Amino acid sequence: MSVYVRNLVINTSADFSETLELTRSGDGKPTDLTGYTGVAHLRKTPESSTYVGFGVSFGSNADRKVGRVVISIGSTSTSSLKSGRHVYDLMLIRPNGNRIIAVEGTVLVRGGISTSCF
Repeated sequence: MSVYVRNLVINTSADFSETLELTRSGDGKPTDLTGYTGVAHLRKTPESSTYVGFGVSFGSNADRKVGRVVISIGSTSTSSLKSGRHVYDLMLIRPNGNRIIAVEGTVLVRGGISTSCF
């Protein structure tokens, strides 16, 4: 599995969710994620010691077999993000314990979304 680059946009004070579909680099077939777990972090810079964690979920066994993984952050956490560019990555942990960075990219955090009118 190669490291994929996927850039994201997150609005402050809003729930965020993104479905990623991972494929094998050689033949483009879906990566079977059966037995995998995952961890994902969002940081202002790669060197930053503070981060916001994404929720990582895989759905059903059928979703795992076709390489589908969902990353999410709730509105309580996005409300604390500062506007601007950030970076993130998704690390997958194989059933044998090996760890790989599967997805990385930049995140544009957009502030100023009005929630008081609802």
